[in-house]
Amino acid sequence: MHPTIKAIEDEQLRKDAPSFNIGDSVRVSVKVDEGDKTRTQAFEGVVITKKGSGVRENFTVRRISFGEGVERNFPLHSPTVQKIEVIRTGKVRRAKLFYLRNQTGKKGKIEEERKREEVSSTAV
Repeated sequence: MHPTIKAIEDEQLRKDAPSFNIGDSVRVSVKVDEGDKTRTQAFEGVVITKKGSGVRENFTVRRISFGEGVERNFPLHSPTVQKIEVIRTGKVRRAKLFYLRNQTGKKGKIEEERKREEVSSTAV
């Protein structure tokens, strides 16, 4: 990549981008313009893909809304994406979770990744 293009893209990178992985449940707050008003809209679901790098990095979030599957693509470094919150981490073994499109009910759930707690051994 040309150094001038790289310098311009580095300025546009989001500094507060959280680290999240495929299978994590996230809440994405997006700025929506409706006429002369602006408001924040939240979209909560499971991250099924991440692609691209640098300024061009995108991720797709899927959720079930009123019995219908809804997927939405978000550019990670876009100024319209105000906040990304990781609600819970998922335990998956795939890079793309497109198989969730065909799963219904409990089959479409992702197991939560549990963190190990260290036990301090203080003998009395």
